[in-house]
Amino acid sequence: MIELNQLCRTFMLGDQAVHALDNISLSISPGEYISVMGPSGSGKSTLLNVLGLLDVPDSGQYRLNGTDTTALSDNARARYRREHIGFVFQSYHLVPRLTARENIELPLVLAGVAPAERKRKVTAILAQLSLTERADHLPNQLSGGQRQRVAIGRAIVMQPRLLLADEPTGNLDSQSGSDVVNILEQLNRQGITLLVVTHDSALGQRARRHIRMVDGRVVADQPPGSAAQASHA
Repeated sequence: MIELNQLCRTFMLGDQAVHALDNISLSISPGEYISVMGPSGSGKSTLLNVLGLLDVPDSGQYRLNGTDTTALSDNARARYRREHIGFVFQSYHLVPRLTARENIELPLVLAGVAPAERKRKVTAILAQLSLTERADHLPNQLSGGQRQRVAIGRAIVMQPRLLLADEPTGNLDSQSGSDVVNILEQLNRQGITLLVVTHDSALGQRARRHIRMVDGRVVADQPPGSAAQASHA
């Protein structure tokens, strides 16, 4: 599903070059559940942004579902992102003036889906995420856990094959965080490839594959219980 070959991404901080991604090569199969961990500044968020087609590497190749995404135009990249990738962020990124229903529906509106089909899809997701009774509430009328469930609903309404979660429980209490993790893992069991970036070691250890980054490099890539580590990139 995902093939990364020698990806590099460098940022300039003043006159100093920071290698956010330093020669990253990875292969991710459909349906995997992966955590990406590492200290601040290790390149986790940059990797997530590149995987989500929000950023473009300086060099190397990123193939998603057989498509070389590094060769896409900006418009083609945006369309491909909308059709194939879902995002869940720590800070939700909901539209304040839209209800829970309307926030979930938004990607369908942007994709030109007919109103009747939009209603069918959104109603099903609201029920799946136990949000039916909160469907007409604005984000500021919802709890943190409910807002994150709305964000998940928006992320999956286009039925993406890849779901990227950046610190999805970072703003939640333990019970709400547990509920959100259970939802994400249920989606993974249904076939969605799930990649979670987190500082929470307990959350990271739940994944079936663990990737650790330091200074823009993958320094470990292993399944639970494995002592094998990837060589430094």
